[in-house]
Amino acid sequence: MASGDIRQLTDRRGPDGGPVPSPDGSLIAYTGIDAHRDTYRNQRIHLMNRDGSGSRVISGDYDRQVGGMMWAPDGSGLYFNVRRDGYGQLHFVSVDGGVTQLTSGEHLFGLSSFSDDGVGVGVVSSAHEPGDVFRFGLDSPDETRRLTDVNADVLAYVDLGEVEEIWYDSEDDFRVQGWIVKPPDFDPSRIYPMMLVIHGGPHSMYNGGFNFAFQEHAANDYVVLYTNPRGSTGYGTEFANAINHDYPGADFPDLMAGVDEMLGRGYVDEDNLFVYGCSGGGILTSYIVGNTDRFTAASANCPIVNWMSAMGTSDAISYTRTFEKPFWEDPAEWIDRSSIFYVGNVTTPTMLLTGEMDLRTPMGQTEEFYQALQYVGVPTVMIRFQEEWHGTSSRPSNFLRTQLYLRKWFEKWGTHKTPVTQDG
Repeated sequence: MASGDIRQLTDRRGPDGGPVPSPDGSLIAYTGIDAHRDTYRNQRIHLMNRDGSGSRVISGDYDRQVGGMMWAPDGSGLYFNVRRDGYGQLHFVSVDGGVTQLTSGEHLFGLSSFSDDGVGVGVVSSAHEPGDVFRFGLDSPDETRRLTDVNADVLAYVDLGEVEEIWYDSEDDFRVQGWIVKPPDFDPSRIYPMMLVIHGGPHSMYNGGFNFAFQEHAANDYVVLYTNPRGSTGYGTEFANAINHDYPGADFPDLMAGVDEMLGRGYVDEDNLFVYGCSGGGILTSYIVGNTDRFTAASANCPIVNWMSAMGTSDAISYTRTFEKPFWEDPAEWIDRSSIFYVGNVTTPTMLLTGEMDLRTPMGQTEEFYQALQYVGVPTVMIRFQEEWHGTSSRPSNFLRTQLYLRKWFEKWGTHKTPVTQDG
């Protein structure tokens, strides 16, 4: 294929795929989407001849994000990985059309490679097991054999908290998936402080796999709730695109419905509710404290709080195209979606954590919110992480600092530090 043809194909592909030649080189598979103003749209799998002719969609109406496409040895179709409904599964798409899910279960299953005779290897993880390498046959991928157990020594004497999957109803007939991590010695007759943790993106997905950060919080006697509000991937284009022109905002009731679900279970203390998140989660945390006072304390990590100033300072310039009009033509939507304009409503003690070299959610955004909180007299602290880009945990020491800063801030404003039973 000529270099000009390759350039044409790569211009049309999406971020997770690209032109993939078939075993005999006669066909090319790629993922692509039509140009659209939506904030999110799942890609479809296309097939074409090597010369670019005969392009057609073979994934039909399959509405999940495709990753890591690999041709079957016989050229009959492609294997690919999908994160959907909170877990990861292996799928197959036939050159004749049609997608088949090949694995099932509450795990993150990812195919890495396979041999010509159909022996595959990949990484599999679950709620209590960090990822390990497994072997399986492509004809029966659910029948796996473990090849590594790299964390056996670390976890041998560790009591992990139970991880419970939940689904609950929210506004506008949305169903939301989430997970609860409970302290290892969880007692349902007790009342626990709770952390609501919000993922970034906003187009990403929390999952039911192993999460050390949440287990570590739970080991320190917190119930941890993490959910996939509308805007999350893994539930189809409509669900992910439901925040179009309303982020943060449309996802707010989904998060609050999750808190209500937890309070209804009887073991969460409504006077000790805490919330935090980074990036997209930081954006939502700063929005939450400006729209409700139900949280005892919050930590908005690496947030954008002013979309207008972020347009000229953040490397996420493309996301500002999700606004109907530029702010110099009509600032109304920009103001509505910028947490800085809700500072006058904030009463929740709010901490801010950001890396000094962050280009996605620049330090200036944190400084704006910090100064505004100071101005209106809300208790706040700003922690600047040196030599950190986006996020606060690229170094193990900074990860540990983040965990400790969060709990120290929550303990500072919590109303009790000793076990409380439901009868007081």
